[in-house]
Amino acid sequence: MIPESIPTSIESYLQLQLREYFAAHGHGLPAPGLYSRLLSKIERPLIEQTLEATGGNQIKAAEILGLNRNTLRKKIHTLGIPTRPRRERRV
Repeated sequence: MIPESIPTSIESYLQLQLREYFAAHGHGLPAPGLYSRLLSKIERPLIEQTLEATGGNQIKAAEILGLNRNTLRKKIHTLGIPTRPRRERRV
């Protein structure tokens, strides 16, 4: 059984973390550009975990993420995410 204090969804976990992040700034606010900073922090692990879950299958990963395969490939390259070498097909 999961204790009530532990979030059970990504949304509730993020909500908790964001509350703590804003609270850590006291009466001040985070620096401008928070939206893009947060997206950049979640994008890499999201893509990495999805690729891991699909065994490196970029077509399946793109489908799960709701991205075009070419968009996913560009993000993999831009973020420097290592990929498995493709196996050569035997004839």
